[in-house]
Amino acid sequence: MSGSTDPYAKANEEYVPIYATHTDTFMGFEASRDIEGSDAQVVVSGVPFDLACSGRSGSRLGPKGIRAASSNLVWEAVRWPWDFALEDHLKVIDCGDIHFQYGEPESFVTNAEAHACRVLEAGKQMLSFGGDHFISLPLLRAHAKKYGPLALIHFDAHTDTYSGGSKYDHGTVFYHAMKEGLIDIEHSIQIGIRTSFDTETHPLEVLDAAWVNEQGAAAVLERILDRVGDRKAYLSFDIDGLDPSCAPGTGTPVTAGITTDCALKVIRGLKGMDLVGMDLVEVAPSYDHAEITSLAAATLALEFLYLLADRNRKGV
Repeated sequence: MSGSTDPYAKANEEYVPIYATHTDTFMGFEASRDIEGSDAQVVVSGVPFDLACSGRSGSRLGPKGIRAASSNLVWEAVRWPWDFALEDHLKVIDCGDIHFQYGEPESFVTNAEAHACRVLEAGKQMLSFGGDHFISLPLLRAHAKKYGPLALIHFDAHTDTYSGGSKYDHGTVFYHAMKEGLIDIEHSIQIGIRTSFDTETHPLEVLDAAWVNEQGAAAVLERILDRVGDRKAYLSFDIDGLDPSCAPGTGTPVTAGITTDCALKVIRGLKGMDLVGMDLVEVAPSYDHAEITSLAAATLALEFLYLLADRNRKGV
């Protein structure tokens, strides 16, 4: 209900709690593939590709799981702690999933980049649900074509900058992104890392999970703001950046990660930054418990949309 401050407004309008019903789109947003003809500012896209995963497969079901879990969030017209209704300042459509020919990963790379270029050329921003982390590469290629090299804000248990592996590998995505000049290395940052990397030669700033857990969200935000500043930035969130107690449903879980609470505080703290797009990857519902991983992902994605809406509201 536009302009309402009653958090139950949407549920009351429908006469039944929205969270008790199923939604086929993220947050119940309009389903539409008419990207050019829509006046929406943001397009939600599912990218159900997990052929590049080195661990447990299943993140191809991530888009479906995140959309389903978002039905738990729809009822709150004005989401806490924000003080406005998202729909008053941002229009979003869900265009469904990007298609590719199974058994032909090359077709995925081509289709994903073409889809992203189409969305961006139409003047929209992207919110993309993986799929494994390899999906970020074709998406970043499209974003870099439009914006040039981007500052990367990357949450993960792994740096994903490994130079070895196969041509299609979720652990090499940012190695290739750096090699292709898609990201601004000097102004990019990785948060939550807790697996091995060469600290002497690694080109990106890293805030490892132990440091994040000791210092807290405020310290993380200070480092992000100092590193990225007012540059255009792309947000990539691998759900395994969260501790498995918060997000068990993922392909390559690593213990001693950051909490959902910390991640939300950091994301909300990005208010005012020039974020041009976001992907949320590696949600594998088959390994989830009570949808807590999918719900965490849906909540983080919704906060990203509030960041965009807040900029619109302030005329930025």
